[in-house]
Amino acid sequence: LPGIRIVMVGKTGAGKSATGNTILREKIFEQKDSFDSVTKKCQQHQQTVEGRNISVIDTPGLFDTKNRKEQLKEEIVRCVKMSVPGPHVFLLVIRLDVRFTDEEKNAVKWIQENFGEGAARYTIILFTRGDQLRTCIEELLTNKQIRELVEQCKGGYHVFNNTDKENLLQVTTLIEKIDGTVKENGGGHYTNEMYEETQRKIEEKEKRRKEEEERKKFEEEEKIREDERRKLKKKELMEA
Repeated sequence: LPGIRIVMVGKTGAGKSATGNTILREKIFEQKDSFDSVTKKCQQHQQTVEGRNISVIDTPGLFDTKNRKEQLKEEIVRCVKMSVPGPHVFLLVIRLDVRFTDEEKNAVKWIQENFGEGAARYTIILFTRGDQLRTCIEELLTNKQIRELVEQCKGGYHVFNNTDKENLLQVTTLIEKIDGTVKENGGGHYTNEMYEETQRKIEEKEKRRKEEEERKKFEEEEKIREDERRKLKKKELMEA
């Protein structure tokens, strides 16, 4: 059976490390129950699960404002290199038991901005803290913001209870959903070329932005110089 490469993204404290341990059925990723990021750099571990080689990449809190933009960029590049020739799925990890924030709401947009528009086709939302769910997940999806987020992800969603390590079915079902996503994408995966194309577009956009800033700055400076010339000419005429 073919292997699966998984990249987990999400806020600090969402339960990415615990999710990685549940998938690999072993406590490999360091985890603690807090909103301080345990994972500072991308980490990769792999195990044979159900006869398949499963590779999981845990990322730092990619929406963490403490991370500088440059650091974030470096980690994204590391993450892509680790997953070569590319991940089959991005697992967007979100906690069920905390308030749904703008960061979660804009999470898919963030993935698309950093990995490209097409990355949403390779994304599955993984809700953690399934044990805290007081109702069925379908009822939770009546929340407009959560429903819209799920609809953006072509891979759909899944619910995990990371405290119930004996529940092997939740991992089996996730693997089946990942296989379904791969099939929907023609048997392919997100590629390094897609990432490079995204970066090229980002660089072009940044270049255009800087050029526009420089143009405006030049026009403003030229206007100031023109005003100064006019004032000087007026002064000369008055003194003549």
